[in-house]
Order: sequence, then structure tokens, then C-alpha cells
Amino acid sequence: MFRLWGKEFKDNHMLRDTVICDETDDTRTHKIFNALDSICYEFNLSKPIWLDHNIDEFKRHDKTRFYQDNFVDSIDFDYLEIHIIEE
Repeated sequence: MFRLWGKEFKDNHMLRDTVICDETDDTRTHKIFNALDSICYEFNLSKPIWLDHNIDEFKRHDKTRFYQDNFVDSIDFDYLEIHIIEE
């Protein structure tokens, strides 16, 4: 089972979080993008743009943070963090 944890933070406090589970036979990349889409839908956010540092960080640590630079719209929190907690 694949599980991705999405968390919103402001001033070093977690505002809300969710865990997305995916048991499909999709590739790992598709599972990550589908889970991120689900998190953004649940939190009513636009989809963040993956910058080079996000890709590098995610490859190394299975987690990354999306700041205001990653979003087209304005956000009312400091960052969105996604983290793979089970594969």
C-alpha cells in the first residue's frame, strides 16, 4: 500500500493534515501525482509547481515542501509538505 501524508504549516504549527492511500497498480510517479491532486482538492488549493529543488529533495528524502513560489495563487500558510510514509 502506498500512503502519502500532506500537511499545511504556518508559524511552525501544523494547521491540517491528511493521508492519501493508493492501492492501485499505477507507477510510483503516478501515485505521487494522484495523491498530491487529492490533497490539493481536499485542502482547496491550486496544484503546486514542482521546481528543481523540490524534485531533488523528494528523490533524496521522499518528502518536499511547497512554498508560495510553487503556487500560482496566494496561500494563507507558510508551506505544504508532502511525505511518503509507506510504500
